Amino acid sequence: MPLELIEEKLNGIKLFAPKVFGDNRGWFTESYRKDDLEKHGISAEFVQDNHSMSTKDVLRGMHFQHTPPQDKLIRVTKGAAQVVEVDIRIDSPTFGQWVNFELSEENKHILWVPAGFANGFLTLSDVVEMQYKVTNYWNAEGESNIKFDDPDLGIEWQSDKPIISERDTNASSLKNWKENGFKF
Repeated sequence: MPLELIEEKLNGIKLFAPKVFGDNRGWFTESYRKDDLEKHGISAEFVQDNHSMSTKDVLRGMHFQHTPPQDKLIRVTKGAAQVVEVDIRIDSPTFGQWVNFELSEENKHILWVPAGFANGFLTLSDVVEMQYKVTNYWNAEGESNIKFDDPDLGIEWQSDKPIISERDTNASSLKNWKENGFKF
């Protein structure tokens, strides 16, 4: 059951639609198939699955792990979310650019995000469950974030009253990361 590549953005992010089989009883899809990803140039070995639940208007981000870096395969299994990715690879031609997608239980889209992107999402429905596979184990000391409302980025979030953690509110700007010699 091949994944259909819908679009590719920012030098590495890929959005896929899986084949879904349905009838009056429900539906079935393969949410991960190593050989399908390899056909699209992705040869990742996933070592950890993560599952989060958030309520309406929660904004989480912009998070990333630099040591060790993580590639991610993301999908929403309940509700809908605006998912935003910012290229933080200083040597990338798309450094500082962002892209967003709506992932939902309805569209069943799957997002491939290579290491070097800061990830954030805003919940658009009453409850959102997000699941993602990563290629390296979580490391608290190697984790960081940049401001979700960094004026230099100008991310257009779909809520004027997002619910934000203290950690995300106090994150530094992408410019600060670059000026301090941070390199992905």
